[in-house]
Amino acid sequence: MPDIKPLKKLVSRARELREGHRARHRPTGFGFALADSVEYLDAARWDDLTAGHSLFLSRRYLRVIEEAGPENLRQRYAMVFRGREAVAAVSAQCVTVSAARVRKTGRHERLAAALERVRERVLVCGNLLSWGLHGVAFAPGEDPTALWPAVAEALYRLRRADKLSGDADLVMVKDITGEHAAGAEALSQFSYRPLETDPDMVLELSPRWGGYEDYLASLTAKYRKAARQIEKDVAAAGCSVEELTDIEPHADALHALYMQTHNNARLRLVTLPAAYLPVLAGRLGEGMRCTVVRRDGELLGFVTTVRDGETAVGYYIGFDREANAKFPVYLRLLQAVVGDAIGLGCRRLSLGRTALEPKARLGARPAPMRVWIRHRVPALNVAVRGLLRAVPHDEAPDRNPFK
Repeated sequence: MPDIKPLKKLVSRARELREGHRARHRPTGFGFALADSVEYLDAARWDDLTAGHSLFLSRRYLRVIEEAGPENLRQRYAMVFRGREAVAAVSAQCVTVSAARVRKTGRHERLAAALERVRERVLVCGNLLSWGLHGVAFAPGEDPTALWPAVAEALYRLRRADKLSGDADLVMVKDITGEHAAGAEALSQFSYRPLETDPDMVLELSPRWGGYEDYLASLTAKYRKAARQIEKDVAAAGCSVEELTDIEPHADALHALYMQTHNNARLRLVTLPAAYLPVLAGRLGEGMRCTVVRRDGELLGFVTTVRDGETAVGYYIGFDREANAKFPVYLRLLQAVVGDAIGLGCRRLSLGRTALEPKARLGARPAPMRVWIRHRVPALNVAVRGLLRAVPHDEAPDRNPFK
């Protein structure tokens, strides 16, 4: 008797595809307000939806991108309504990309080749200038699983509304964290595919740490000695480490240091203009710190730390690569971020998804993140799969520097 199990699987798969097609081509029943600027939306409703979520979804931050963001990026927004009730906020970015923004060395050549096979405009639900779930905020008490289909429809509407500026064939929902992973699975019925990325490296800050010295005291002798040696090496080179309280006069110098680091990155979808950090500092005030390494009046490195609720974000960094080859400018800046995060009164420090080894030595642990990607033309999802395979993904080393 023939085995009918393969036939049943084939029929089941065909039924799933048919249902998925129907879901993608019918309205979810929600209402939508679309806008090219956060200023065009109902301010009170946006604030209510994003209160308690990330700083990077707040109007004061989003205005910074609109005023001083990368030249190849444009903000787009949507609010989702159930009847007259606002239930979700969506912040997206339309970005023009090309293979020129991938550093073509070794395995990254595959990524550049994959990018060449897709259109240049990408719609990103989230923020390419940060990491974390900064593209969606759900109203308190709402079930995210029920609202992710509405987010998918909002992104479809944003893409269609932006058609006069050019087609955005690739759509990405950026940086889904563990707590939102289950709900985001609903995106699969809209042909989105998940991609595991490098993790965010997160250092939990003990409430017993009143400053950087308390942090050092919590390390084992081996790691504390290594940390002290970094401080000594930078000091022996004639450098001081200090807070820069007025960023504006040093904007060009900071940008030049940032570009030295940025140009070495393996993937550079956007590039900050020189105005970004001064404008950001002006908007965030006491919620942002900038620490520099200085020698004889010259800036050799800088790092910024931003307070995002109870999380400190070790944000943009830049350093003189020639100086760093002689003494550990970068590692000293990482140490400074720990001190700044404690000084900002935060409970944890998010260090981002690069340089996993030195961040692990600080005591940071990996927090998994993934993105969801789809192409509007089903046949070209082959190119998307190539892109997914080509995006680098490193495993964080396991380090425990604490007593």
